[in-house]
Amino acid sequence: MQAVPAGAHHSGAAGEPEVMQPSPKGTGKVGKKGSSKKRTVARSPVEGLLQPVKLSPAELYKEPTSEELNRLRETESLFHSSLLRLQVEELLKGVRLPEKKKERIDAFLREVNQRVMQVPSTLETEVKQLTDQAWLPTGVRVPLHQVPYTVKGCFHFLPPAQVTVVGSYLLGTCIRPDVNVDMALIMPREILQDKDGLNQRYFRKRALYLAHLAHHLAQDPVFGSVRFSYTNGCHLKPSLLLRPHGKDERLVTVRLHPCPPPDFFRLCRLLPSKNNVRSAWYRGQSPPGDGSPELPTPHYNTWVLQDTALESHVQLLSTMLGSALGLKDGVVLLKIWLRQRELDKGLGGFSGFLVSMLVAFLVSTHEIHTTMSGYQVLRSVLQFLATTDLTVHGISLCLSSDSSLPAVADFHQAFSVVFLDPSGRLNLCADVTASTYHQVQHEAQLSMALLDSKADDVFQLLLMTPKPMIRTFDHVLHLHPLSRLQAACHRLKLWPELQDHGGDYVAAALGPLTTLLEQGLESRIHLLAHSRPPVSEWDISQDPPKHRDSGALTLGFLLQPEGLTSVLELGPEADQPKASDFRQFWGSRSELRRFQDGAIREAVVWEAASMAQKRLIPHQVVTHLLALHADIPGTCVHYMGGLLDALIQGLKETSSTGEEALAAAVRCYDDLSRLLWGLEGLPLTVSAVQGAHPVLRYTEVFPPTPVRPAYSFYEHLRERASLLPRTDKPCPAYVEPMTVICHLEGSGQWPQDAEAIRRVRAAFQLRLAELLTQQHGLQCRASAMHTDVLKDGFVFRIRVAYQREPQILREMRSPEGMISLRDTPASLCLEKDTRQLPLLTSALHGLQQQHPAFSGVARLAKRWVRAQLLGDGFTDESLDLVAAALFLHPEPFTPPSSPQVGFLRFLFLVSTFDWKNNPLIVNLNNEFTGSGTGV
Repeated sequence: MQAVPAGAHHSGAAGEPEVMQPSPKGTGKVGKKGSSKKRTVARSPVEGLLQPVKLSPAELYKEPTSEELNRLRETESLFHSSLLRLQVEELLKGVRLPEKKKERIDAFLREVNQRVMQVPSTLETEVKQLTDQAWLPTGVRVPLHQVPYTVKGCFHFLPPAQVTVVGSYLLGTCIRPDVNVDMALIMPREILQDKDGLNQRYFRKRALYLAHLAHHLAQDPVFGSVRFSYTNGCHLKPSLLLRPHGKDERLVTVRLHPCPPPDFFRLCRLLPSKNNVRSAWYRGQSPPGDGSPELPTPHYNTWVLQDTALESHVQLLSTMLGSALGLKDGVVLLKIWLRQRELDKGLGGFSGFLVSMLVAFLVSTHEIHTTMSGYQVLRSVLQFLATTDLTVHGISLCLSSDSSLPAVADFHQAFSVVFLDPSGRLNLCADVTASTYHQVQHEAQLSMALLDSKADDVFQLLLMTPKPMIRTFDHVLHLHPLSRLQAACHRLKLWPELQDHGGDYVAAALGPLTTLLEQGLESRIHLLAHSRPPVSEWDISQDPPKHRDSGALTLGFLLQPEGLTSVLELGPEADQPKASDFRQFWGSRSELRRFQDGAIREAVVWEAASMAQKRLIPHQVVTHLLALHADIPGTCVHYMGGLLDALIQGLKETSSTGEEALAAAVRCYDDLSRLLWGLEGLPLTVSAVQGAHPVLRYTEVFPPTPVRPAYSFYEHLRERASLLPRTDKPCPAYVEPMTVICHLEGSGQWPQDAEAIRRVRAAFQLRLAELLTQQHGLQCRASAMHTDVLKDGFVFRIRVAYQREPQILREMRSPEGMISLRDTPASLCLEKDTRQLPLLTSALHGLQQQHPAFSGVARLAKRWVRAQLLGDGFTDESLDLVAAALFLHPEPFTPPSSPQVGFLRFLFLVSTFDWKNNPLIVNLNNEFTGSGTGV
């Protein structure tokens, strides 16, 4: 979803000063005060456009004030340009809540507080066991999967001891369009018991508390919507969503979070090394009789701790951010940055709360100062994320030297990412997986490179361009149905993880599965990321959604072109200890092979004959490893890596997408170039041979196939030295000629007249055909403009070019004998054909050598444009340049490594780029420079 309203960055926002219009022409007086407004409206030349402000000379040349000078100095030192500063300021205005909306939200929050405190309590004589839920009304269901159902403990309802607003709304870092306000409901001590931290008792009471609230609040006419949802995707922690009634329904969503009193639980019992879910209760099995202790439940303990620390975290952030508007602006910008990259949603997301705490940490370590601007805070946090790996070196807000507190290393044993809160007991990044953090780190590195590049469109690329997974990653796969992950947990023996995550088999299997695939795709991928399906809210009369009903688990692969197409996985030598681990990891695909150096090693060889199949080797790897180690069949792996390959396959090709045919044509062209360079007998030597055809820059949609005529299908015409197709045979195949420009060296013998030059060129074309036939036995047909050469089944159309001919065509002689240079249609066409197209072909040929996916992207783009019947408006060269822009200027992405993702980015670029007002500059060979001295 877009992070900000569509018009947030446009000019003309509310609150701008009114612009006065100039007086009508011919009048030297300003109209009366009462009629000036009418004249302004009537004389407005273009409705809705701002007109220039008229300033008096005194105002125009007035010296800048000290405030203006300070602002200019600040802009120069902190921002790349004044434009970036204005864009950031307009964005912040667009996402902040207006005061009128704040007042309406505050009024609704007071209504919520009043209604919640008025919910009637149950009598103490009606204290029920947790398993006795007959007292619940029929119109409401418990928003929790109670598995196993049997659990100890009693429950009755009492109004909350305290209702507190927590979260970003209170801190002033809440952003539009989705405004959420979190309210913590402190449950009374009377309804809690000492051992509620064990075996989900606290979470069961929490869910029952919400169910009772939901039943009564749903009957209140103040609320237009009362629904359940999961807190940050955690299925053990539902929350109650309240929305206003009537026209304000979309104004705000209030989320109610029941919490225990801050000092109710013994914090030493909630450390990551402790167990609070007994195996005998959860699995119905007693722990082994060998005296081994219960395995710890760090995630379960963290979820309990999170509820106890809500209020303390708000107090910390309020103290740190305080009245520092720059820090709050930085948090807002970081939230937008995360939202555009879809990194802040669901269980394990890098949420806005984590970013706020990270800003507080950097303030405490003096890496961020409270006087910094929002842009400076954004840069500082991105720089920290880009250079700090919290999966290896965790950080902590705790300043206490208490020896009873666990060390950061202890948290690393239980969690992938470590960021401790001020208590030293709660890991704020407990649910963040290593893959998610590495994705955040990768995005921060790209963003810092973009900021340092000082490009003109930094703001648009950094904060306004969405990066969904389908356009960010080269290959994407969906695991569906999710119920297969339950079998994967059994196969991988993840019973402790299931017990820790309360039965969430998706979260339990996610870490081991990503580790498995990273090991198998080690040399082929740069980054592996995942996206859990978001769990939508549900009605209070419905059961909570099950894990298998939430959609599909999505994995994204950012490929490494260097190792992607290798068909060999080389293992250790057969006599090394690691050989058995290699065989166990790859299973039946591993085999012993002898190599040319005499070594006998374990190896895995993948079946791939064409380049298209080699690009899809990760599909084979993923399918094999998931079936072998996780019991996930190939029918559950929906892989999207080559779905569009069929569109650029020839009629007779079933596995190749044409790269091999293009490479064969280019090799034939290289051979012909060497023959032309070595020709003997030409009056002038060849100075350059350059291709000027889409085949020679790898962008022809369907490359020509070599054709060798069957002479029985033709009659031989001796007088014309040619073949005539016979009427009783099939029509001969058409072979498209590939244009080659052959430049000859300069000489004073060239004439200076355009017609004479054409005649000399025609003579060279004839001589060229004779020499190629005599010296190399090639079939040639010469004409005045070109020479067609048949070589290895391909037809090359060689055009002799003289470098000064375009200039001679520009020369215009006046009646007085003066010569002037003026572009003519003939000179422009000749310069394009003999200079510009060869240079473009050479540059794109080099681009293809650097990025093998360029060919597929350009060909898919042309295929789509032609299919939409847009061929008259787009030339081959223009489409090739647009495709090249995706590789030369991929920001905020990385260059595509598969045709599919490149084509999707092409569609996005074509549909969103402002073609009317901005040029698309493709910087081939870095010829354009920022100093304006480029070509």
